[in-house]
Amino acid sequence: MSSDSPNNNIKNSFASDNISSACPEVMDAIIEANSGIAKSYGEDDYSKRLQEKLSEVFETEVIAYPVVSGTAANALALATLAPSYGKVFCHEMSHINTDECGAPEFFTGGAKLVPISSDNGKITADALADKIRGAGNVHSAQPATVSITQSCEVGALYQLNEISAIAKTAHENGLSVHMDGARFANGLVALDVSPAEMTWKSGVDVLSFGGTKNGCIAAEAVVFFKPELVQSFPFLHKRSGQLLSKMRFISAQLDAYLTDDVWLRNARHANEMAARLSQGLAEIKGIELAFPTESNEIFAHIPRDVIEALNAAGFSVTEGELDETAPPRFVTAWNTEATEVDALLDAVKTAVNATSNQT
Repeated sequence: MSSDSPNNNIKNSFASDNISSACPEVMDAIIEANSGIAKSYGEDDYSKRLQEKLSEVFETEVIAYPVVSGTAANALALATLAPSYGKVFCHEMSHINTDECGAPEFFTGGAKLVPISSDNGKITADALADKIRGAGNVHSAQPATVSITQSCEVGALYQLNEISAIAKTAHENGLSVHMDGARFANGLVALDVSPAEMTWKSGVDVLSFGGTKNGCIAAEAVVFFKPELVQSFPFLHKRSGQLLSKMRFISAQLDAYLTDDVWLRNARHANEMAARLSQGLAEIKGIELAFPTESNEIFAHIPRDVIEALNAAGFSVTEGELDETAPPRFVTAWNTEATEVDALLDAVKTAVNATSNQT
């Protein structure tokens, strides 16, 4: 899909995969779901079919609840896993810690987020073990769950052995394991593993399954791999306003997203475009990649005058995504075109050359 759409006033933007349009399969599914009437509040055929399809995808019977945003998915999942007096361990740059306006704390009723630091966006089993303390101490918030992001906020991926090690440490200490999968598909195709291998087979208990960044309009799901963990979730789902009366329009999106591997195709393309952009940036003198490019996010150290030149040329350069000192970020999407990547690289080269000529 061309970036010349009249609804797109940003030239070849790589600001986020959130700004991309919905893929044709999702749009067609919504139109189809709009025909006739259907039962409400998730009792429709689309929602029932989605449950079956997710169980097939994950190779085990799951219980899933559609929601309309990743923030809702994360906050509601954690509200089920952590009591109000609990601790949620997470990376310091995780969305639940930096980008969700206190939603996890609000929906859990006050659970304490315990951030863990690292220089690659991922926590380790050893770092988690060092943080787990206070169990049984009435003066301390109680260890409850650990949340990891796949792919993580710097675009890095947890390898399966890393997920398993974190889950082992968590379970040995009575913690549950939550995965924020806003870019789940990107991580999946990059690792070339199955959804089951990257989740419950590695010890993940609950997944926030993302679709919005990868071709859907507003469609995510909270996926439980252990029925006993569902507990009060149906009531939290309703209380939070996420149990939509016309749920068929959310379920239909996810159903189409999963059909014929649309989600994997979309993510694979986004990752390929990220690799193309990353390689091109690395070859430009004066540009240095801040992190290895493992999914569809690229972080690079770029001189200030080059950033300003790119913004002036119509490219929206995202800065401070991780914190105020973070390097600029570029994100590719399911519909990013190779010509758009090349146009950005040409603009960077032009800006770098212009800067060099001035010095």
